[in-house]
Parts: sequence; C-alpha cells; structure tokens
Amino acid sequence: MAQRDRRRVVVIATGGTIASRSSDSGARAQDTGEQLLEQSGLEDSELDLESQDIAVTNSFNFDLGDLVAICSAVAHATSREDVHGVVVTHGTDTMEETLAILALTHRGETPVVLTGAQRSPDQADSDGPRNLRDAVRTAASDSARGRGVMLVFGGAIHAAWGTSKQQTLAMQPFEHRSGGVIGRMYGHAPYFFSTPEAPGQRQLQLPSEGFARLRVDCILSYPGADGALLEASLAAGAQGAVIAAHGAGNPGKHLVHAIEHAVEAGMLIAVGSRASAGAVAPIYGGGGAVDAVAAGAHLLGDIPVTQARILLALLVDQGTVEQARAALDEWTTPFRDLT
Repeated sequence: MAQRDRRRVVVIATGGTIASRSSDSGARAQDTGEQLLEQSGLEDSELDLESQDIAVTNSFNFDLGDLVAICSAVAHATSREDVHGVVVTHGTDTMEETLAILALTHRGETPVVLTGAQRSPDQADSDGPRNLRDAVRTAASDSARGRGVMLVFGGAIHAAWGTSKQQTLAMQPFEHRSGGVIGRMYGHAPYFFSTPEAPGQRQLQLPSEGFARLRVDCILSYPGADGALLEASLAAGAQGAVIAAHGAGNPGKHLVHAIEHAVEAGMLIAVGSRASAGAVAPIYGGGGAVDAVAAGAHLLGDIPVTQARILLALLVDQGTVEQARAALDEWTTPFRDLT
C-alpha cells in the first residue's frame, strides 16, 4: 500500500485497566497511549497510528469534566479530513457513561470505537493488546463507517447506546440491555450483523463548559426506601435525578411523594429499573410507575440508569428544565404504550 493510501486512526488514551500496572498498593493506570500501541503488535500494520493522552487514570475517578474532555478530543479528531477512524481506550467501570455521551453527540460518518481491558498489561493473559488491535482495525474498516459509536471488546462489537457493564471480572463484561451484539471480529476484520438505531430523534450538542458543574444524581429504590436521598439531592443543588426503581419502574409510595416534591421544586426526574434488562412501563399504582408518572417523572423505557443520567445532564445543559422535560419524551415515546 502506498504511503498516501495509509489510513489514519487516532487513538485517544484515558487510562483504565488496559493501561494499569500492579503494585503493593493496588493496580493503577500509568501507561500512555504510545505505550499501549507499542504493546498492541500494530507497529507493522498498514495504518498510520496517532496517539493522544487525555488522562492516565482509572475511570472510577472520572467526573463530568473528564467526559467533556473526551468528547472534545473525539469531536476534534473526527472533524479532520485525514482521520479515517477514532479509538478511545477507557476503563471498563464507567465505559457506559462515555459510550452514552459520545453516542448522543457524535456526528458524521467517522467510526468511533471504545475499548479497554479486564486484565492489566503486566498479566500474562492480558486482553488489552488484542482488544486494542480489534478496535483499531474496526475503526479503520470501511464497513464501520456510518455506524456511529461502538464498543469492541472480547471479539464482540457492541452498540454504544444501551450497553453497560454486567460482569465485574468476566473477560466479556458488557451486555446490551435489550439486544445482542451488532457484530464480531473474524480474523483481522469486523463483521457486522446490524446497524443500531441512533438514540432519540436527534443528536445533541457537545457539552458546554458548564456541563462539568451540573449535578444529576442516581437514587436507588429498595425495601424501606423513603424520600430522604432524593430530598438530600435536591438540597445539594441537583438539577435532575434518575431513580433506579424496582421491577418495571416502581419506586414505592414514599419515594413517589419525594418525586412529586422534587418536580414541583424544578428538578428533572426520570425513572428506570434496577433490574439488568427490560423496559419500565406504567403498570402499577399504589407507589408504582403509574404514580411516578402522575408525580411528574418520566419513564425511561429500556435506557440503562447510568446512561440515562448522562442524557438528563445533556438535556439540562442545553436548555431549561421545561425544555429538557419535553425533549426527554423523544427518548421514551416507543415505550409509552407497553401496557
């Protein structure tokens, strides 16, 4: 392949297990993007590889400001005419949040592929180098163009929206809430079974500088839960909250009362499920989802709670709470008549 035909893939490194090294005080991220590429075995590939370091930390330490930095780096890379694809290396613990914000804001045909590892590079059976090779080859592939943001991990290709970490230590920790994988790696190339639908009816704008200062909390329903945590969230200045409710979106009567108060005070409230799969629906009264909707909450369909939090934060960032409430309907319309 002539030099002018070589495809350029930008690898944006943020740390995570794929970059971690063990020590007496526990494993910590320390390898740079350049070091990850050196370990990947891609040096002799017919690709031009460029690395950028956004962070070198484990993703459980990320805040919304880190997501803004990743979004900005991805947007800059995908705007370049010489870039065929972008890869983001990332810790698995909060991979789903970064997948969400990129899926909601990414524009254009350029593939954006996230990957990471479950075992650090100083372990003999580390999965990092293979995952990075697969991610880079997917980002460089013609078949990946126009498919949006994806996660390549353990030989599987996942849609960004709806995918979350379901296993803590398994070598394939990710699953989609309602569907399966959209493709797999066969040899050195990706093979796609489907193209996921984009989340919602429109793409959102990139987060503003104020996004990093927003507070949107997650509140867990459990037997005996009252409204204390939601009231505390409101008192702390939260603009929104996502309720991880029982079953098909049933917070319980005490939490429903707190939802009504929070909505009256100007908070954006959405209700998902603490279950790992399936959609929420207005089936039960007496503290169930029917009452939550009457109190002013939005039901999230099958959106994972962790990704819904990012959606709410972006909506609040880009308009008033009233505008955010109206916009949130776009993401929940298909699930309104499940009963």
